Amino acid sequence: MISGLLWYDNDPKRSLEDKILAGAQRYQAKFGRFPNTCYVHPGALASDAVQVQGLSILCAENILPHHFFLGVSQPMA
Repeated sequence: MISGLLWYDNDPKRSLEDKILAGAQRYQAKFGRFPNTCYVHPGALASDAVQVQGLSILCAENILPHHFFLGVSQPMA
């Protein structure tokens, strides 16, 4: 991913999925397409990668807690 949207949500009442989907909706409103990738802090997930409504959720050490980096990953050519 070369560019994307950094989303912050620390609301303890919302689930991780709800936070990611809210960020994805904002990404779609701003850029006109739904993201396919979201990077989260490793502490946010029990495993290294998950899928949420077609969105790949991946862990990245450089993402702070409660932050979500959303964007479109292009396949390697």
